[in-house]
Amino acid sequence: MDYLLTMPIPHIRSLLAKLPFGADRLVSPAVAVLRLSGVIAPSASSPLRGGTLSLAGMAPSIERAFALPNLKAVALAVNSPGGSPVQSALLAGRIRALAREKAVPVIAFAEDVAASGGYWLALAADEIFADPNSLLGSVGVISAGFGFTELLSRYGVERRLHTQGTRKSLLDPFRPERPEDVARLERLQREIHESFIAEVRERRGTRLVQPEENGVFEGEIFTGRRALELGLIDGLGDLRTVLRQRFGEKLRLVPVAPAAGWLRRRLRLAGADRGLGDIAATLAEGLEARALWARYGL
Repeated sequence: MDYLLTMPIPHIRSLLAKLPFGADRLVSPAVAVLRLSGVIAPSASSPLRGGTLSLAGMAPSIERAFALPNLKAVALAVNSPGGSPVQSALLAGRIRALAREKAVPVIAFAEDVAASGGYWLALAADEIFADPNSLLGSVGVISAGFGFTELLSRYGVERRLHTQGTRKSLLDPFRPERPEDVARLERLQREIHESFIAEVRERRGTRLVQPEENGVFEGEIFTGRRALELGLIDGLGDLRTVLRQRFGEKLRLVPVAPAAGWLRRRLRLAGADRGLGDIAATLAEGLEARALWARYGL
C-alpha cells in the first residue's frame, strides 16, 4: 500500500486499467454482443437437449446485455435459418421492449444466414448490417412433413385414431391427405405470413424498395448486397469494424452468452445414459435443424 502511495497517478491508472474491474472498465464505451445463432424453437423440456433459440433460454442474457455499465449499444450477431414464428416474435419483442426502456440503440449483424425467423430477429434492431454474401429475407411460411399411408398398408399396419371434435386431427401423416385439412393449414400459414409482412413493413418502413415487385414478401432469399439495394438492410460490414468506426477504437465489445444449466453440464460431463425416446427426439431435432440449414446451402 505504501508503494502505491508513492507512485505517480498516471502509473496507478495504468495498473488499474489492467484489472478486470479497473477504472477504465467503467468509463470506456461498451457494446453488448448477443449471439443469436441456431434454429429458433420452443425451449426443450429435456435437460439434455439444447442448441435452439427461444425466449426462455435467451431472456437472462438479453436482460444482462441491456444492464452493462456505460452501454452505447446492443449488437445482435444473427446466424439463424429460422424456425418458430412465435419464438421469433417473442425474442424480437423482448429486445425492442428493453431497447425502448433503456433508450439504447440496437444494431444487428447478419452472418451466414438471417432468413425467415432469423430475419425476424434482425428486425428487432434499429439498423441491420450484413456481409455481401450473407443470405437474408425468406419472408414467408413453410410447413413440411411426410405421408406414410402406403408404407403402413404394405406391411399390414392399421392406424387407429379417435377424437372428440371433427377438426381435432390435422394432416395426420398416417392417413391420406384431405383437401379440407390442406385448406385449414393454408389459412393458418396465411395469417402468420401476414403478421411477418406487417413486422417487416413496420420495422423497415420507407427504406423498403418496391417489396411486392421484387418478391420480398414471397419467401425470396437475397444476398447481403441485393438486400441492401432492396432496403432490407442498412449497410455492408462486419460487427467489429462497423462498431469501432462508430464508437471509437477504445470500444469494449462484451459478449453476453447464456450459461449452460447445472444439470446439463453435469450430465454432459458424466455421459449420462439416455433413453431410446430421448435419443430419437434428439435425432429428429437434429434432422429438422439440418433441413432448415440445408435450404440455404449450408
